[in-house]
Amino acid sequence: MYVYVQHKDGRPLMPTKRLGKVRHLLKDGMAKVVKRTPFTIRLLYDTKYFTQPITLGVDAGSKTIGLSATTDEDELYAANVELRTDIVKLLSDRREVRRSRRNRKHRYRAARFDNRVGRKKRGWLAPSIEQKIATHFKVIADVHKILPITKIIVETASFDTQKLKDDAISGYEYQQGDQLGFWNVREYVLFRDNHECQHCHGKSGDKILNVHHLESRKTGGNAPSNLITLCETCHKAYHAGKIKIEAKRGKSYRDAAFMGIMRWSFYNRLKEQYGNVSMTFGYLTKNTRIENGLEKDHCVDARCISGHPKATPLDCWYKQKATRRHNRQIHKLTILKGGHRKANQAPKHVFGYQLFDKVRMPDGREGFIFGRRARGSFDIRTLDGEKLNAGISNKKLMPIEKRRTILTERRARCSSPCLKAGVSATQFD
Repeated sequence: MYVYVQHKDGRPLMPTKRLGKVRHLLKDGMAKVVKRTPFTIRLLYDTKYFTQPITLGVDAGSKTIGLSATTDEDELYAANVELRTDIVKLLSDRREVRRSRRNRKHRYRAARFDNRVGRKKRGWLAPSIEQKIATHFKVIADVHKILPITKIIVETASFDTQKLKDDAISGYEYQQGDQLGFWNVREYVLFRDNHECQHCHGKSGDKILNVHHLESRKTGGNAPSNLITLCETCHKAYHAGKIKIEAKRGKSYRDAAFMGIMRWSFYNRLKEQYGNVSMTFGYLTKNTRIENGLEKDHCVDARCISGHPKATPLDCWYKQKATRRHNRQIHKLTILKGGHRKANQAPKHVFGYQLFDKVRMPDGREGFIFGRRARGSFDIRTLDGEKLNAGISNKKLMPIEKRRTILTERRARCSSPCLKAGVSATQFD
């Protein structure tokens, strides 16, 4: 486990694993705790500013962000960030409430949409997209506060749309045969089919996925419309004449559309703010991950994106989740008897606790407050929603951290081939 260190003036220094020295610094008043998760201290005395080149890999996404900060030899930080997906619903609810209020309390007014033409500035993006881009910048800025990042490499697309039109191979990485160029189209087909066999939908239990040609390669070619995802069991059964394939189309491309919309806006803004920023594609990341025999995970992909897939991984990683600060909808949408609407807001503080405050229970487990009752019993859960205690008294809780827009808990990295989410590990005290 690393302890992240800041200079006296707030600049990030290289992290340390010398926990004994950190304890002495805190005990002797030569350092103070800035943040618990990840554990960060700030030195209270002047010291030299020595750093090493650190690359931050960012696996951008519409639902999850992967982060990994690495040197040539070691991984210094790894995190998976779960993004908010409720923005569209909340805006729709707000629009419904406003229209209902106007109909009930005001005279009829003609639509004003024509008056608003041309008010959107150039480069305007939908609020749902802007919020996700803002979260990307927020988590990247948080990493810059604890580590002296010198370079950022970001993956904003799973496949290169230009190479779908022209698969001309150029450059050193593309001089290794046609198979490497096929990774781009293959990754697109797997993404389109949600990485699931389109015949058995995972019932065979075979995790190896193949890309199958609906028509022969000679007549249909390698166009994405001629390809479909099958597990290896169904693929072999089809060629043996045991099953028939019923291809289904009409999949949702909302996530792909989001990445296409936000890609250049996010990348250009990132370059303006940090300077040393470059871009890569998901099919190259996947090729790197498979060549190095690494497990599939967002923070592992981010380590491959950083250019140091063989860096020694951390013994822990950080699970993060973006949340809203407060419920701004004053009333519920349902109308009660008598035409009354029930209030939909609880007090900001209940017995001194806010929603999503981090607390410690008597058995030592740590969690977040997901629900509060006026009588003083709280619902404590992990960020995955696992219930630790559905009705514990507030008197038995120990406050650890006040709520933030980005909630964080530390997870132990399992020794199994995949990363398993476990109970939040004990923090450094």
